Amino acid sequence: MADNNIREYRVWDVPTRLFHWINFLAVIGLIVIGLLMMYKKELGITGVPAKVGLKELHVTIGYVFAVNLLVRLLWGFVGNPFARWRSILPGPGFGAVLRSYWATVKAGEPQTWLGHNPLGRLAVTAMLLVMLTLAGSGLIRAGTDVYYPPFGDMVEDYVAADGTDPDSLRPYDPSGTDAARMAELKAFKGPFGEVHQYAAFLLMALLLIHILFVVLAEIQEGGGLVLAMINGRKRVSDRPVDEPGNVP
Repeated sequence: MADNNIREYRVWDVPTRLFHWINFLAVIGLIVIGLLMMYKKELGITGVPAKVGLKELHVTIGYVFAVNLLVRLLWGFVGNPFARWRSILPGPGFGAVLRSYWATVKAGEPQTWLGHNPLGRLAVTAMLLVMLTLAGSGLIRAGTDVYYPPFGDMVEDYVAADGTDPDSLRPYDPSGTDAARMAELKAFKGPFGEVHQYAAFLLMALLLIHILFVVLAEIQEGGGLVLAMINGRKRVSDRPVDEPGNVP
């Protein structure tokens, strides 16, 4: 028999859902290619062409990741109430909201939220910061490793030896480069590579935690979290804390 107390709400708008799934696919692609680059010797992937090919593929997917992230950042200012930053990023009064939610969780009767619950907001904020770090460091490494935009032309101009056409330079080929400047470039880009790598590992850990908490929230609170990110709608029986017009 149908439950007459069930209410359906339109929560996630189309751009938010597109961002989520494009981001998911891009991150998976980046992780796979990144692991291939890290363990290329063990996998028998040798030679400069293979190294450059993997790097260029990683960078190409990285552009999709970065542009998608930029669009989402902008959409956070103009999207529907659940997509906006005031509903996601911790702000004034968030501590009280988090404590109230946590008390209901410990009592075994967690509050119902249409958008991200307070713990989810913290997780999304952490993932956004890590993804911004990845995008920034990745763009720098794209320019310094394979001379890709937006910094590639500047890097080529800097490392080209006197009398050499910068456009003739090839990734991982020292021909036509100034040895001293290439050494400076290597020292400059090294820390960005380390930051990029550690941020990637951190993002993988956060994603696993995110998936775990989505499963737990689905079990404890319901609402069809995964389905809602497909069709945009949530069906709940309890009155949501963040019902439209009452977003904390």
